[in-house]
Amino acid sequence: MRVPLVAGNWKMNTNVSEATDLVRAMLAELDGITGVEKVLCPPFVSLTAIKKLVQGTSIELGAQNIYFEHKGAYTGEISPRMLVGLCNFVIIGHSERRQYFTETDETINSKVKAALSSGLRPILCVGESLEDHETGQTETVIAGQVQAALAEVTSISQLVIAYEPIWAIGTGMAATGEQANVSISIIRGTVASLWDTDTAEAIRILYGGSVTRDNIAEFIAKRDIDGALVGGASLKGDQFVSIVSQTAAIKST
Repeated sequence: MRVPLVAGNWKMNTNVSEATDLVRAMLAELDGITGVEKVLCPPFVSLTAIKKLVQGTSIELGAQNIYFEHKGAYTGEISPRMLVGLCNFVIIGHSERRQYFTETDETINSKVKAALSSGLRPILCVGESLEDHETGQTETVIAGQVQAALAEVTSISQLVIAYEPIWAIGTGMAATGEQANVSISIIRGTVASLWDTDTAEAIRILYGGSVTRDNIAEFIAKRDIDGALVGGASLKGDQFVSIVSQTAAIKST
């Protein structure tokens, strides 16, 4: 059985005070939910403060990005080694990084390898654009992104993949549960072609893209969807707790 995982990507929102207030407001309820892995991904500046709040709880932390070098003259960048001891997970290849910061498949591959070599657990994001979706290119695009991101990666036992169709991120236009499950099945099939069926069946694949407490059940009920990478709704404590709670309840049945 794949343990479901729900991660909250806060993106460039909250200062340290706002971040700690948000965690305090949902800490007890979130910690009490079992049967699901819970990950909060705040901005870098809040990782230390939030780590103190969640220490000793079942809540884990993730970063939103890394650079692929471990040290050097790269002003403003954060290396994997800087995050060791602060968090366990790191989001890599989010569509906003690809779109606004021109990250390529090669860059993302370098980041995946750097994260794994440092003991961090990548949440690798893949997904197609609206044009790709409308012209029937979804399978080609997402399979190609997975293949490129995992090139020369020897083990993916610590990897999580998140399917985030670009046309559904922050638009309020989520994919249907069936659409998401089909795409995630393609991702799982691609992993099987790169490794084997057992590896593909073991890896957790999340859905992300306008996930809310009102639609999470539609996704989690699908066999191949193992959780969610949540954006805007993760900034509202009651909504995020509800998403996690529903995920745990549905996947336990």
